[in-house]
Amino acid sequence: MELSPVKREILEAVFLHSKPVRAIQVAKELGKEFPSVMMHLIGLIRIGYIQSPEKGHYTVTGEGKKALGIPQIDKESAQAILMPASRDKMFHFYLGIGEPINLHAQGLLDFCEKIATANVNSIEFHINRGDFEAWLRGIGDFELAKKAQLLKYKNLSGEELRSRLTELAKTRCAELVKAVEQNNQPK
Repeated sequence: MELSPVKREILEAVFLHSKPVRAIQVAKELGKEFPSVMMHLIGLIRIGYIQSPEKGHYTVTGEGKKALGIPQIDKESAQAILMPASRDKMFHFYLGIGEPINLHAQGLLDFCEKIATANVNSIEFHINRGDFEAWLRGIGDFELAKKAQLLKYKNLSGEELRSRLTELAKTRCAELVKAVEQNNQPK
């Protein structure tokens, strides 16, 4: 189903949150009127792209992720994403072009740790160039890559940017670890 630009914007805004989000917060972030956002959220619920796990809070469903171009993750995909990267696939942090800072991530789990302490100027440099999203796609994590892309358009900077990216990355790492562990449980 083809989404209207407003519905897509609202779906992306909800997707960018690690936890269920209130409609009023989505409206505020997007600079839209609450009644309009609520109407679109109800429409997104009806088509199965949004769900309300608790009253007044909203999150994106698997179908909603699919509508955003995010593939479903299975145990093997989760394991592959969590694997340490070979030396040529590590993420190398820079302050600018030709300005390496001798910090690299050997995979997504390591990235989750390093992003929390990396130089904020380096984080801003990489988010603005799309480096994080490109690397994340390269290791197979299309969901976190999409979130990094959407975060870029929020025009955040400094510690606020680091905080949001760290939260998104750590939540994603936990989801992937859980996906691997759940699939290892006897039935």
